[in-house]
Amino acid sequence: MKVFGIAGYSGSGKTTLIEQLIPRLVMEGLRVSIIKHAHHGFDVDQPGKDSYRHREAGATEVLVTSASRWVLMHELRGGPEPTLEEHLKRFSPCDLVLIEGFKKQDFPKLEVHRKATGKPLLHPTDRHVVAVATDEPLETGLPQFDLCDYDAICGFIMDFTGLRRARSARGPSRFGTSQGG
Repeated sequence: MKVFGIAGYSGSGKTTLIEQLIPRLVMEGLRVSIIKHAHHGFDVDQPGKDSYRHREAGATEVLVTSASRWVLMHELRGGPEPTLEEHLKRFSPCDLVLIEGFKKQDFPKLEVHRKATGKPLLHPTDRHVVAVATDEPLETGLPQFDLCDYDAICGFIMDFTGLRRARSARGPSRFGTSQGG
C-alpha cells in the first residue's frame, strides 16, 4: 500500500483535485482509499437514527451495514486522536491511500496552492512536499502543475509512488510520463 498526500489550506482546491484524481486512478486499475482529516467536530450519523441513538447512549463503536456499504463509527470519549499510522492499519488492502490533511505529518505530498486564499506556501518549510499544483507560476525547483491538469498530476503520482511501473506489467497506462515545470 502506497501513501501520498494532498496538502494545502482550506479553499485551495484539495477536495476537487482528489475528486478528479480518484476516477483516473481507478481507471488505471488501482484500488484507492482516502483518509480525510477534519480539524473540527463532524458526524456522519443523523440524529434520531438508531445508530445515533446507540452512540448517544454511550456505545464506543457502532457498525452499520447493508448490502451496499458498511461504516464503523468509533467515539473517542475523551481519548487521544489516533495517529495516521494507526488509521492506515485499519484499511483493507489497496494500492494507494490518498491523504487529505495531516499536512504536518511526514509522508510525500503534493501541495495545492491557490493565490486567492492568501495563505503562505507549505513547501519552503515542509521537506515532504514533492510537487505543487497551483494557479500561478512559482519560483521553486519542485515539479509544478496547473491545478486543473488532472491527467498530469495523476501521472506524477503514479510515477512517484511506483504504481505506474507496477501497473505496466498488466498493460499500458493511459497517462503519459508526467511533466513538471
